[in-house]
Amino acid sequence: MSDHDHDDHDHSHAHEPLVVEDEAGNVEGQILVDALMNLLVRQKLLAPGEVRREIEKIEAPGAHLGARIVARAWTDDRYRQRLLADGKSAAAELGIAVGEAQLIVVENTTDTHNLVCCTLCSCYPRSILGQPPAWYISKAYRSRAVREPRAVLDEFGLHIPDHVELQVHDSNADMRYLVLPVRPAGAEGMTEADLAALVTRDCMIGTAQAVLPSS
Repeated sequence: MSDHDHDDHDHSHAHEPLVVEDEAGNVEGQILVDALMNLLVRQKLLAPGEVRREIEKIEAPGAHLGARIVARAWTDDRYRQRLLADGKSAAAELGIAVGEAQLIVVENTTDTHNLVCCTLCSCYPRSILGQPPAWYISKAYRSRAVREPRAVLDEFGLHIPDHVELQVHDSNADMRYLVLPVRPAGAEGMTEADLAALVTRDCMIGTAQAVLPSS
């Protein structure tokens, strides 16, 4: 879906924050999780190390896998074409198993920028990006990403000019999205491994762009 015209939209109201924090800067959800975990440990229903080990197991797939896919697409145009045609099969070529039903890869260009969200819950390509960030699953991001995506990206420090089409992709249980960001100018001579280091999780969601370290 594309963003709509906001000329008649009243922007004078206060935006709902992307992540809810208390006055000390703590994410409310994390406070509840910590309280529940401590309670279960005190009741001897969980061992302290058990929680950490399970979290590490869940978070083992990480954004480095998605970054490998992007870096290969930047260096091999035929691979890029296969990736855009069938993301899951192209990932398998690199030995990366995508656990989700479908992986749809959308490419940023000079004319188009893509942004991924999940308006219903927290659908996310965990098998190649790891666990979603707290803001991705927040109610504010899920609703505002489709309603006012340019304003949301501005809050991430990413300004998308009006002449660039902004497409928002709503994930669901069957379809997960990966953004193929634009390769940074000046990165032409870099190795695939060095290129992968430029690719962040947020680049592959669409809330950031890949940049050189000195940028």
